[in-house]
Formats: sequence, C-alpha cells, structure tokens
Amino acid sequence: MMYHVYVPSDTTAKALGADRLARLMAIMAAEQGIELNIKRNGTRAMYWLEPLVEVETAQGRFGFGPVKETDLASLFAAKFWLGEVDHPLALGLVEDIDYLKKQQRLTFSRVGVIDPVCLEDYRSHYGFKGLENALNLSPQALVDQIKASGLRGRGGAAFPTGIKWQTVLDAPTEQKYIVCNADEGDSGTFADRLVMECDPFMLIEGMIIAGLAVGATQGYIYLRSEYPLAHLTLEKAIAIAYENNLLGPNILGCPQCFHLEVRLGAGAYICGEETSLLESLEGKRGLVRAKPPLPAIVGLFGKPTVVNNVLSLAAVPFILDKGAKAYADCGMGRSRGTLPFQLAGNVKRGGLVELAFGPTLRELMFDFGGGTRSGRPLRAVQVGGPLGAYLPDSQWDTQLDYEAFAKANAVLGHGGVVLFDDTVDMGEQARFSMAFCAVESCGKCTPCRIGSTRGVEVIDRIRAGENIEGNLALLSDLCETMIDGSLCAMGGMTPFPVQSAIKYFHEDFVKHSAPLSSAVSITNKQEV
Repeated sequence: MMYHVYVPSDTTAKALGADRLARLMAIMAAEQGIELNIKRNGTRAMYWLEPLVEVETAQGRFGFGPVKETDLASLFAAKFWLGEVDHPLALGLVEDIDYLKKQQRLTFSRVGVIDPVCLEDYRSHYGFKGLENALNLSPQALVDQIKASGLRGRGGAAFPTGIKWQTVLDAPTEQKYIVCNADEGDSGTFADRLVMECDPFMLIEGMIIAGLAVGATQGYIYLRSEYPLAHLTLEKAIAIAYENNLLGPNILGCPQCFHLEVRLGAGAYICGEETSLLESLEGKRGLVRAKPPLPAIVGLFGKPTVVNNVLSLAAVPFILDKGAKAYADCGMGRSRGTLPFQLAGNVKRGGLVELAFGPTLRELMFDFGGGTRSGRPLRAVQVGGPLGAYLPDSQWDTQLDYEAFAKANAVLGHGGVVLFDDTVDMGEQARFSMAFCAVESCGKCTPCRIGSTRGVEVIDRIRAGENIEGNLALLSDLCETMIDGSLCAMGGMTPFPVQSAIKYFHEDFVKHSAPLSSAVSITNKQEV
C-alpha cells in the first residue's frame, strides 16, 4: 500500500534540514520495504514546528514536528506513516492546530498544502478559476470587481488597488505594463517569499488578471536577489504556464495575450520604492523619481504601469473566483479582506498568521506568537518594517487596521511584526533606524541623505551624555525636517521609529551607555 508523506520545501525548512530529512526518509523506507510517496509541499509557516512532516490519512493530514534526522528511527519504529500513532512529536491533525485553525486563510489557503510547481495540484484547489471568470468579463468589469472588494496595496501606503488599476485602464496608450514589486526587504517579513516559493501560480494568475483588466500585455516580477529559491520556483512555474497556454498569446484559447518575466533586483532596500524600482527595472541606478507624474500614467519606459505588491496581486485570484463580496465581507472599516501578518524577532511561535483586519496587536502577539522566545517580558514591538514605529504596551490593544494604526502614528505596512523583550536598548534601536537610512538612501534628496547621517551623529552625542536635552530637541527638529522634506518614504518615515523610541522609551536616551562598536556603523556606506 502506498502512503503519502509531505515534507516542506521552502527556504526556512531547507535551512533546518528538510532536504536531507526527505532523502533519509526515502532511504529508510526503501530499506524496510515501506511504500512512501514523499511529496514536497510548501510550508504551513508554523516555523517553531519545522521541519513539519505530514502524513495523509482518511481524517486529514496528521503532523509530526519539529522532526530532526535523529528522530527518524523512532518515527519508523512507531510506524508514523499510519498517521495517528503514539510518538512524542505527534501533533494531531494539522488543520486542528490552534495556530492554524484560528486563522482566516484566503490568500494562503493552498500554501503548505500543494506541491508549489504542480499545475494539477494548483488546479485541484481552485487554481485558475479566477482567470477563467476574468476571461468572460470586460476590463472595466474586472476593475469594478477589485474596487468592490476593497483591496488595498499591501505595502506602506495601502492605496486602493482598484483606483490604481482604473487610472491605468483609462490611460490612452497601447503599451502598458504590470510590475510586481517582489523586492521584500522589510525586517521580519517573509510573506512574499512564501507566495513565490509555495504557491507561485497564484501570483502568475493574479498578474494575468491584472493585465486583462488594464490592457497590459507584458508583466515583470522584480524579485530581490537574496531569494534564490523563489527565483528558481518562479522560473519553473512560468515555464509550465507557457507550456499550458496560460501565458503567451491566446490565453486558454481566448484572444488575450500576456507575457511574464522575472528580473532580479539590485540588492538595495530603496528599490522597494516603486519609482526607484522602475528605474532599476529599466537598467538604471535605483534613484527615486519625483511624483507627479504617477507610475500609473508615466511608469516603466514612460508607459502607464500598474505597480503592485506580491500580496495585492496574490489576493486577486480569490476575488475573481469567490467574488468581491466574499473578500470584502472580511475585515473592518476601510480595511477589507485579510493581511498575512509575519511574527518574527524574539517570539516564541514565529510564523505567518493570515487574519481578517480587526483583532488587536496584543492578540496577535500573545494568542498566536505566545509572547517572547526568551520568556522575558515583552517591552516593545515594531510593526511595518524598519521604518515603522516602536509600540509600547499602552498601544498593543490597537486593532490591526490601517486607519487605527495611522491614528496611533504607526503603520501596518507589509504586516511584519518584530518583538523585543525587556533587554532591548531602544536608544540603540533608534540609532539603527538612522544608520539604516544613511546606508540605504538613494542619495537623491538632501533631507534623507544628509539628515540620516546627522541623525546618527546626534544620537551618538545623546548616548554619550553630551547636552542630552539640547540634542534631543535638535533630533526632534531633524526628524520633522526629514518627514516634511524627503522625496519618498525612505527619508519621510525613518523618523517614525526614532520619534516613538524617544516618546515611549525616553529613559534609554538619558542613560550613559554608549558602546558604539555594537551599533550599525555608517563609515562603510556604499553607494546605491
């Protein structure tokens, strides 16, 4: 009898030994005459349990984890392939694990379930149903569906996706482009990587639908160069899509055409900003463009361009399959649908949690994350990447909602949540924010280029005990100048973590603790 076993294949699982685990499992099964069909799925993104081995049973998939090579002998002795057996690593049915069961996985419903590059697997889980529906709708009807869904950009600005698509649709030109911003560089984020490594056809389908909606025939995925596995997976999935008439001319026998390519990024954080990304995609240095004109009107190669984040485009197939209302029924206020939150840093149960907007940050960190990995009290949390504010305990009951976070002078951004326990030095974290900007700035505007460098110097003086109150006032003025005068969000948002650290963790700035060797140095700044 053939037994089906699943071993994850994303970057994190591989780093934890999943490839070798799968090979040894196959060898041991052959030696014992056990027929195991070892399938490589993505990951359920419950990273404290990786590598998570799943066994297919009549009741569902039964899990064991985290599994090490040294656990295989006892697993085989317990006949783990039968599913519900007595073993210390037995987790029960995977879908019943609280961390997964309490989520609302719309975009990530297939992630960790299917073989990422098996087209049949994808189609058997409602894959390309959205595209089939889209082929029967007019471009305006497609845009109207996205508007009705309430989908917003899953980057920093949270701009309504349907409005952006409408602008490109209305632009009077024959050549238009779809550009996927896959330059996922925010600290603590990995949702884009999981889409591309674990469900790449979903992103491809979303981009094809976007092309149909606005009249674009060419798409590009701008992928960060630090994601080699995502690159290989995307290239393989795109080739399969071309072979099966899902890309190229006459998609699924219809007259529509859409071509798609992957382009590797330049290794610069600033290229995550949409206009800098477009410059890089054109083969130029990644410098921020002045706006207006907007990329939706004058974008890639001067043509109207949709620039969307991976998560925005990945949500599109669900909307076109299940309907705009099904997506809009999730969430609260103007924040509709779901957002895949990513728990990282000093967290007990790190991983991805897809939730409808509405629960509180405290619920996310404790009900899902389980608090800190160190077991020490949680002191601060940074949401929205390295440009996001540091939030103290008094703000942890803020609802996970774009407007609620904006009211708290914070950002949800890409959904990255990084936890810090009570050993963190928030003065050093503030310095890191300025130093990070100094290194990663494109250098085009003075407030960002010079302001961040002066910011590091002022924080160093404060931490050295030099005229603390006077330098704090100077730092405050500098932050306001960067916010008001920077050309893009790189300089305009860098002060957010600094200001929040000063406001809520003031004591860390007035103590005399200044071993700067452990802090990020800006003396090795490289030109971007």
